[in-house]
Amino acid sequence: MRTILSFLIAIFILSACNSNTANEQQSSKSEQANQEDIIHHVTLKEIIQTSVYSYMLVTEENTEYWIAVNKINLEPGFQFYFEGGLEMRDFESKELDRTFEKILFVETITDVPISSKSLTQAAHGMPKQSNTKNNIELEIPEGSTTIEQIFRDKDILNGKQVTVTGKVVKVNEGILKMNWIHIQDGTQNEGDFDLTVTTTEMFKVGDIVTFVGTVTKDKDYGHGYFYNVILEKAKSK
Repeated sequence: MRTILSFLIAIFILSACNSNTANEQQSSKSEQANQEDIIHHVTLKEIIQTSVYSYMLVTEENTEYWIAVNKINLEPGFQFYFEGGLEMRDFESKELDRTFEKILFVETITDVPISSKSLTQAAHGMPKQSNTKNNIELEIPEGSTTIEQIFRDKDILNGKQVTVTGKVVKVNEGILKMNWIHIQDGTQNEGDFDLTVTTTEMFKVGDIVTFVGTVTKDKDYGHGYFYNVILEKAKSK
């Protein structure tokens, strides 16, 4: 009888633990979703420029924190809005030789009040910062896939490894432990001409690079980072 009672108590405790764990996981997911939906209204206090990013100390309801956006010229006192942001802790900027204890990487800022719905729609396909199509003429090596083909045949190529050659037109360094390289090769498909490549290697604007990587369509990293097509975990040849 004592053995049966002990067994029942053990089952009860295990069930309670599993229930608490599930509740904690659900709560964590809810908090993350809520964080992504938060719309911030901030005032610029300080700005530090680098070759790629603008690091901005902002104030929001008596709280100060750092955010980073693609390089932009603003003056202290400027007020703007943004949604969510990708939080990085102990982020090291090699160019500044400085480590930020906590910083938000933000995809889009605007001086116009926004709604969560409108900004989410923008993040999923409506261009927030229009990339410029460069006048590029490249000799595509034999065996390489053009950027036009990658966008056109994304359904077929999804999950497959391809080789692509392009000219580096933009570099975002050290986000999610990867470098985000934008390349163009002069081709396009229905207005898509700029391919984002994630890699651990580093390149500079103007480099001509041949990458081998995996095509992924409809990639959503959260926090507004959505890509119709992206080349992941690429290596140069």
